[in-house]
Amino acid sequence: MELNREHFRAIIFHNFRRGLSRQECFDELNSLYSDKAPSYSTVKNWYNEFNRGRCSIQDESRAGRPKSVVVPEKINAVRELIKQDRHVTYREIEASLDISMTSINKILHEHLSVKKICSRWIPHNLTNAQKKARVDWCKEMLEKYIQGTSKAVYNIYTGDESWIYAYEPETKQQSTVWVFQDEAKPTKVVRGRSTSKQMIACFFGINGHVATVALEQRRTVNSEWYTTICLPEVIGEIRKKQKNRRIILHHDNEVDKGVKKKDIALKFDIPPNSLSTIIKNRVKLQNYDSSNSCSKRLRTCVYEDVDEAVLK
Repeated sequence: MELNREHFRAIIFHNFRRGLSRQECFDELNSLYSDKAPSYSTVKNWYNEFNRGRCSIQDESRAGRPKSVVVPEKINAVRELIKQDRHVTYREIEASLDISMTSINKILHEHLSVKKICSRWIPHNLTNAQKKARVDWCKEMLEKYIQGTSKAVYNIYTGDESWIYAYEPETKQQSTVWVFQDEAKPTKVVRGRSTSKQMIACFFGINGHVATVALEQRRTVNSEWYTTICLPEVIGEIRKKQKNRRIILHHDNEVDKGVKKKDIALKFDIPPNSLSTIIKNRVKLQNYDSSNSCSKRLRTCVYEDVDEAVLK
């Protein structure tokens, strides 16, 4: 049987009544119980208590916090604090509820089963409809290109432009939040104010990255930059490895802000309805190298400048 503190106090009291000195009592306990025996200071303190007339070996009651504060009221209070502020700290809980760190730890991990983890940073928070649209499109492409085994997928190159922002990064500690056992892992899309930014256009093929073209002096993309600087560089990178490969370039279909479609149609002598159809079906058109006789169109257009009109 394991001896507790009260058992040793009873032995000390017995030795006190026997008339043993403090040192004699300590030596006897040490010889019998070795490292489990109470220290000399403990023996000395209890001898002093018994000399003052104390007969009880029980701990005396004292004012202050109750022996245990892990009660339903405190557990519910901690739960509410976490729901109000997922970043709440141990010290804030201690100051608010006047309970010890040990009790807080027990409530959090044994009763509420919460853990503090870092939020995962995602670029956008998509709605269910947006997620479904992406899944449907992916399924359509897998079916069209035979689960990716079709050789036509090697002809497709896609790209888009985006701002690249520089931030003062949030520390890992600042990103941590309390999460209950039945909750999903947290994510965040809110970002702090950027310290600088750079517009780039990035292009990929099935084998990975093809080219990244940066705009200087915080400018935005326009048709002139896209056709005279960006696309020649991208197509040049592709032709370095595949000189005769057919190129299907998939890119967005935005027209410069402030430019009307009718003005573009008039400039290139294209009926407005035809231009709208071209922009709508841009994905189905191929940019090609005119010097390469192996390159082909999906369809033949009656307008001489249709390629330039589509790009602009």
